[in-house]
Amino acid sequence: MNNRVRVRFAPSPTGPLHIGGVRTALFNYLFAKKNNGDFLLRIEDTDQTRFVEGAEEYIIESFKWLGLKFDEGVGIGGDYGPYKQSERKSIYKDFAMELVNKGKAYYAFDSAEELAQKRSEAEANKQTFQYDCKTRKGLKNSLSLSKEEVERMIAEGEPYVIRFLFPEDEMIEFDDMIRGHITMNSSLLDDKVLYKSDGMPTYHLANIVDDHLMKITHVIRGEEWLPSTPLHVMLYKAFEWDMPMFAHLPLILKPDGKGKLSKRDGDRLGFPVFPLEWHDPKTKEISSGYRESGYLPEAVVNMLALLGWNDGSEQEIFSLEELVNRFSIERISKHGAKFDMEKTKWFNHQYLQKVDTKDLAKLYFEFLKSNSAELKLDSTKLEIDFVETIVDLVKERCSFAKELWENSDYFFVAPTEYAEKALKKRWKEGTSARMMEIISHLENIEDGSTWAEKAEEFLMNYIQTNELNMGQIMNSIRLAVVGDTKGPNMLDIMKVLGKKEIIARIKIATERINL
Repeated sequence: MNNRVRVRFAPSPTGPLHIGGVRTALFNYLFAKKNNGDFLLRIEDTDQTRFVEGAEEYIIESFKWLGLKFDEGVGIGGDYGPYKQSERKSIYKDFAMELVNKGKAYYAFDSAEELAQKRSEAEANKQTFQYDCKTRKGLKNSLSLSKEEVERMIAEGEPYVIRFLFPEDEMIEFDDMIRGHITMNSSLLDDKVLYKSDGMPTYHLANIVDDHLMKITHVIRGEEWLPSTPLHVMLYKAFEWDMPMFAHLPLILKPDGKGKLSKRDGDRLGFPVFPLEWHDPKTKEISSGYRESGYLPEAVVNMLALLGWNDGSEQEIFSLEELVNRFSIERISKHGAKFDMEKTKWFNHQYLQKVDTKDLAKLYFEFLKSNSAELKLDSTKLEIDFVETIVDLVKERCSFAKELWENSDYFFVAPTEYAEKALKKRWKEGTSARMMEIISHLENIEDGSTWAEKAEEFLMNYIQTNELNMGQIMNSIRLAVVGDTKGPNMLDIMKVLGKKEIIARIKIATERINL
């Protein structure tokens, strides 16, 4: 067995990459890096009937965005290539034939129609048909036919598959790094097809052969592959190869915990289940992606790492380097992890706050300039320093960069409408008269760098002298200036907008509301 840790992520290009697959890749990456090992990308495209154009490129682009780098594989190269199974087609038949010659596999000539008939007969008797130790002798294969007949059928080009020959009543045992010791009786298992009539191997044969030739030491994959593992264990034994360690990850569950998270759940509840937006080449359907929805890749990685794993502490925010240092397979749960959309947004909020204000302001500045006509802005008056000040004030209220506008629009455009709910609560009879009185005092305060502080001091005294509460005055002013009761500290808003704009907005509100 190779001493250096080597793991692989081996997706099939049959569509977009589900976040469950991303998490599997992430756990492989963390395990490899924790153990100074290698992380490989192998594309398993043996099932050509399910191949989807663009899926392979989508997989590679997803990992580039997420910042998870492979050491070897498709698009990278390495000493154990090619890393795409369709380019390794020529090697698999020899291994299938080796198993036949060892008496560990056999030819099966049953047509699809004949097998369908067997299934129908079984269903009519309320039974399930399985090609196994109980049925194989009564079917058309090299176990039931004479050697001469088998040779004749092969020579005449009769289509056949090669099936694995499970022994009768043998206990198959293996250790799973997450689930412990597992046993299965061989008589319960069907003789899986290893090599198809079209000259391509099935997943089972190609997977084992490639893992062996690429010196994979640990197979970390989703729990849906657990039922296939007894076959894989028997294949390693049949070939007399060293067997890797297995670890089967728990599912990512729907938010209610009832079943595996699917694309339909995302569509129904309004969240992405794919890392990038996916344009289906067949149906033309567009599925949302985390990148296009405004998520930061670091937030997605952090969120996925904590779905089914924790380091035993209360810490929730981890850099990729911290995840590598803290990761251990022993801390992975055996049970499925419920997906939580609100928690996912929370992670993005935390990471957005880490983005340098200058960098965020540059993005926002470009957005404002590009959309100035639609937003009714005077783009000639937009200044990066002003935008940076605004971003610094409002970014803590945002979970996504796209929320900057809705949280700061009033800094750029004076309100023309006032939130109805806030208006009923904050603008009572007599409020307009008080606002006019306040305006006269604010106009008398000398304009300059300290105007906002002096205005706030006056307002505090005004509230106290007139035995009013803060909400009666400050929230009414906020409503007039902002159009709602949202936003940062009123002093900060007054500092940014300045004396002239603040007074003008209060005047306009007083005239429009007129109570």
